[in-house]
Amino acid sequence: MEEQKPTAKWKHRIHEIIYEADTKGGKIFDVILLIAILASVLLVMLESVSSIDAKYHDLLNISEWVITILFSIEYILRLVSIKKPLKYVFSFYGIIDLLSTIPKYLSFVLVGSHNLIALRALRLLRIFRILKLARYIGASNRLLVALRASRTKIAVFLFFLVIICIILGTVMYMIEGEENGFTSIPRSVYWAIVTLTTVGYGDIAPNTPIGQVIASAIMILGYSIIAIPTGIVSSEITKADSVNTNTQSCPNCLMHDHRDNAGFCYNCGNKID
Repeated sequence: MEEQKPTAKWKHRIHEIIYEADTKGGKIFDVILLIAILASVLLVMLESVSSIDAKYHDLLNISEWVITILFSIEYILRLVSIKKPLKYVFSFYGIIDLLSTIPKYLSFVLVGSHNLIALRALRLLRIFRILKLARYIGASNRLLVALRASRTKIAVFLFFLVIICIILGTVMYMIEGEENGFTSIPRSVYWAIVTLTTVGYGDIAPNTPIGQVIASAIMILGYSIIAIPTGIVSSEITKADSVNTNTQSCPNCLMHDHRDNAGFCYNCGNKID
């Protein structure tokens, strides 16, 4: 048992640095990681420029390999520092981390696959962990709760818009006809949707006075409906309770967004420090 204590200690320390952004070490690690990701994506972009690649190909290739090896080490450390590695492997970030690491190795087998290193840009999503001050996390949680609570109302609203577009598209098909570009009801419904959401693409346009009046009404309606889903979500946000959380990650199930001063994981009940 005494031999396991040092191992558990360094695993806990690695977990604290890699998975948590509230600690000083975690913030420094995430900043370095983001710089490495940006550098890696920049290298791929520069390599795609023929004149630059011809002159600095070896330097770019070596730099990519250095970053790839560092990412590989990081991936392994993420696996060994948690109790259930498969949880991380099949998690959203775990899949992205793997996809951003293997392209360079695949370049030995598949020519040009190293260009997939650009997928590392997705890892920049981790920047939210660095910027997750308590007040911002609370606000994001309230927004998610509000979106979930209002999804039924928004779905009904979108269904209503679809019905409106079908009706207006059919009316325009009857008024304008094939000679003005409204060759079918589906094409007319397409015009109604485009006109309702924007001001039209110009590929189809009404020529009759009645059609132009209806088109004008649809455009005005398009501006007015923007406020409806906003109002629905806003009303739900006011109902949502504010909960202060942090970026502390559970070493057992990797769940995060725990409440401040929480002693145990809200998902699996594992003790968190």
